Amino acid sequence: MTESRNALVVDDNPTNRLVASTLLRKLGWTVSEAESGETALAKAGAETFRLILLDISMPGLSGEETCACLRQLRNDAPQHILAYTAHAFQEDIDHLLAAGFDAILVKPINRQRLEELVAGL
Repeated sequence: MTESRNALVVDDNPTNRLVASTLLRKLGWTVSEAESGETALAKAGAETFRLILLDISMPGLSGEETCACLRQLRNDAPQHILAYTAHAFQEDIDHLLAAGFDAILVKPINRQRLEELVAGL
């Protein structure tokens, strides 16, 4: 199942989920959506996702907490977790990379940057 291009977009804002999901689908991904960290963990427990686009600022579990749980939940499956955030200062980016994210995608989403980050996955 690791050859599949399954992605999970996690964001509490429905418009942000729609934009990210639409762009990923145009890039050939099969996309599921979650509106919270808790829902993302439930979905990731039931299905393998090669790419997870994860908002940082959400009610309930934060993106950082969700990332840590995802890493523990599916350490047997290759997954690429992108932080999807408006926090673009270098110290924020460094912090998120140290917290376990593979890369940072700054909001508003940029199709070219997203394409660069998912190329080769």
